[in-house]
Amino acid sequence: MKKFIPKFRPQRLNHWGLGLIVTILLFSCSDRQIPIVSNALNSRYTEEQPALSGDGRFLAFVSHRNGNHQLLVYDLQKQRFIPTPRLNRRRMIIESPSLSYTARYITYITSDRGRPVVGLYDRATQNSQILTPSYRGWVRNPSISPDGRYVVFETTIRGQWDLEILDRGPNIELDIPNGARVPAPEGS
Repeated sequence: MKKFIPKFRPQRLNHWGLGLIVTILLFSCSDRQIPIVSNALNSRYTEEQPALSGDGRFLAFVSHRNGNHQLLVYDLQKQRFIPTPRLNRRRMIIESPSLSYTARYITYITSDRGRPVVGLYDRATQNSQILTPSYRGWVRNPSISPDGRYVVFETTIRGQWDLEILDRGPNIELDIPNGARVPAPEGS
């Protein structure tokens, strides 16, 4: 009588080993390690390009949560997200946020017919507007002054990256803390 001796089959070991590795990787990448809380500052998705308001209360950043590329504003004091109606739209990319003193005004880069433009969102009126609709050059990295009157950004209008300062005018409602004095215009 012949004894049955199983043959060593490396294919079975490879399949078993591969299955074990895949199981370990799936378990180690599960969302159990990072809690998903809808009102939490960080999520398991990419959060990038943070900007802090002048008073240190609000944080704006670009997030990829919920499968959408969006600009979110977070109240650090109340630890909750602030609604920004009509800011984020489907298939619209928003980059490089900047906040005024109390985050009333938010500047950002977006796209208009394939070209980057500087946008401004007013949280008080819940409206967005394009500040650079007819620029011939490319724009990037906008930053708004604490009072919301001036916006500085980089532009290639002269064939190289230069800085441009846009004055929104003396008639805009400034973003200043309640009770603060506004300096008188020079020459008056």
